[in-house]
Amino acid sequence: MELILALFAAFGLIGLLAWIPFHRAASRQRALIRLLEGADEMERLLLRTRERMSAMQDVVGRVPADIGAVARASLDADQRVQQALRDLLEHRLWISRHGATARLHELKQAEGALARARATIAAQLERLESAGAELDDATQAAIEQAAREPAALRRSPD
Repeated sequence: MELILALFAAFGLIGLLAWIPFHRAASRQRALIRLLEGADEMERLLLRTRERMSAMQDVVGRVPADIGAVARASLDADQRVQQALRDLLEHRLWISRHGATARLHELKQAEGALARARATIAAQLERLESAGAELDDATQAAIEQAAREPAALRRSPD
């Protein structure tokens, strides 16, 4: 009976020792997949940010120049989005070159950094969309109000 228990324990230990490398490889593979998916999501977010900023230019364009100057300058950030896309491309190149040999903790660190950057940009995009909706409402109200004012009180177009 003791021999059978010892055999079961030995087989269990052998099975555990065989399972550890498989588990590590599977963990690395999952981390690499999450990293690549995160990069794809970041790219979509950056492209959506660029689209929203461009759409906001149209809204800000309806605001008088003296009022909308700061907003226009803030929205003229295509270079920053382009730089972020270039940085993302560099990360993708790192993944393609080193992803297969990177240690699990390196992949997890890269995944965490990408997730933090994505969260920051997503929060900024949400604020941009909210501000855009408010600005659009305010601009439309101002346009409607200006249409009701006598011509002598209207602002001259710049």
